[in-house]
Amino acid sequence: MTNPERVLLVGFMASGKSSVGMELASLLGWRFYDFDRVVEARIGETVATIFRTRGEEYFREVESDVAAELLTETSAVLATGGGWPAQPGSWDRVPGATMSVWLRVSAGVAVQRASREGPLRPLLEGEGGEDRADALLRVRENSYARARKSLDSERYDPQALARMIVEFMDLERDSATKK
Repeated sequence: MTNPERVLLVGFMASGKSSVGMELASLLGWRFYDFDRVVEARIGETVATIFRTRGEEYFREVESDVAAELLTETSAVLATGGGWPAQPGSWDRVPGATMSVWLRVSAGVAVQRASREGPLRPLLEGEGGEDRADALLRVRENSYARARKSLDSERYDPQALARMIVEFMDLERDSATKK
């Protein structure tokens, strides 16, 4: 990869993609886009409502369209939804000049964080939410692992994670100029 033109943050729900993304965009002077917020703005409904009334398949179609558009942006930090990286063909759309980073989180911590954020996420509604989260995280981990870098989002706060990503980007730039 040459000079990164965008940063793509992937990870499970409540891994910190949005908070790290906003912090990183601020540090870089770049724009920040959250796939879920763009989908909500486009449809005029929350993700939870879309899942409940229109279904996951509809949501994934809109999310795929949003991703295709946002992945053309430069000088942008992109926070995917938790399920986007596991969708067929999603990684094939990621341009080469993209610094992709997996923000790792355990299912237990993700559920705790998500519970504090307000209305329950579709995945957590009803009984057995933590068990479903754990099973889903295990299914998605191989997709998240396709990211170029990974960071432990339980160990570091959003500001520290954003600074680490800037360091990754600086290293990529340095190695590209030495070639």
